[in-house]
Amino acid sequence: MIATSYIGSGVLLVGAGFLFRAEVLTAWTLTACWCAVFFLASAGAGAAYLTVSEIFPMETRALAIAAFYAVGTGLGGVVGPVPFGRLVETGDPAAVAGGYFLGAALMIAAGIVELLIGVAAARRSLEDIARPLSAEPT
Repeated sequence: MIATSYIGSGVLLVGAGFLFRAEVLTAWTLTACWCAVFFLASAGAGAAYLTVSEIFPMETRALAIAAFYAVGTGLGGVVGPVPFGRLVETGDPAAVAGGYFLGAALMIAAGIVELLIGVAAARRSLEDIARPLSAEPT
């Protein structure tokens, strides 16, 4: 699900980037494109945070969730607006579309990483996925 969500939202963002660069979108249709992209992306992001909670031992689970959330929010929420704001300042739709394509590439890359190294945790107990540090070997 995470890979499908990330790759799907990346593909939709590529489409939105091409339409934006061609200057065929109105404010309404651009907003509709963003809604579609974020609809898929938010499902993957939520599932990714849950996956982080599943793959760490019980004793370190909360710390892992907090660290991943802080890094993700810091990169996306603090670092992202500056370069993308500069792209918007240019007034060039092609430059802004380049930002869309960069975001799409990152989303698609994240989906591929999930496919390659993601942990299949569905219908498995948390102890099977990540044995608690306090558990004695059997």
